[in-house]
Amino acid sequence: MALHQRNIFTVGQIGDGREAAAARYVVANARRGDPDDVIATIDRFAYEESFLINVGDEKGALLDAAVVRAQPRLALELGTYCGYGALRIARAAPAARVFSIELASANAEIARTIWAHAGLADRITCVVGTIGDGGRTLDTLARLGFDTGTLDFMFIDHDKSAYLADLHSVLDRGWLRSADASIDRGCGAIVVADNVKLPGAPDYLAYMRAEQGVRWNTVEHKTHGEYQTLLRDVMLESELLSG
Repeated sequence: MALHQRNIFTVGQIGDGREAAAARYVVANARRGDPDDVIATIDRFAYEESFLINVGDEKGALLDAAVVRAQPRLALELGTYCGYGALRIARAAPAARVFSIELASANAEIARTIWAHAGLADRITCVVGTIGDGGRTLDTLARLGFDTGTLDFMFIDHDKSAYLADLHSVLDRGWLRSADASIDRGCGAIVVADNVKLPGAPDYLAYMRAEQGVRWNTVEHKTHGEYQTLLRDVMLESELLSG
């Protein structure tokens, strides 16, 4: 599909059939129990069949590297979509429990189908909800084992206008492990944020720049939008220095 044929960041996340078609494509074409092949098959679908708004292969490699650096035991993703990001996190951190928050129940079911086909359904849990729902979803995570200093990695890839507020909501719970409390782990919790330039999360970017070297240590990765090389994007990789 040519990039000019649609505005890639204004198409809906659910409802036009692309996501369900991607799941069917994975089940039909990817080797069962092989996360590498499932990820490659999703990428192939996005390039050759229909555009998807998951993080994609180029930025996915940056995500993988950040996960390896964090060596998480517990990871959280905001924005499941089709399950691609959580799948990459689980693959890069074989010892981690991965939780993913998704507003749309239809997307959650699609993601669970893909995770099951990849053989990772036992390590990835999708919670249907949103961080900004008055605490209900956060309380659910607490019941699932989230506690002070237990969260090692977070990937933010949902509503761009909610990035900063949702980060603060997680920080307020005290779940993210800080570097000053992580001498044995080598680094503090790492938070990766996608699409900071395209379509953009300017308040989140301004916050991380203002807190550079104080509360956070952030690397700004210059990259491209999903599944193309024309439009520029930025992905932030931020280590929590102090809680």
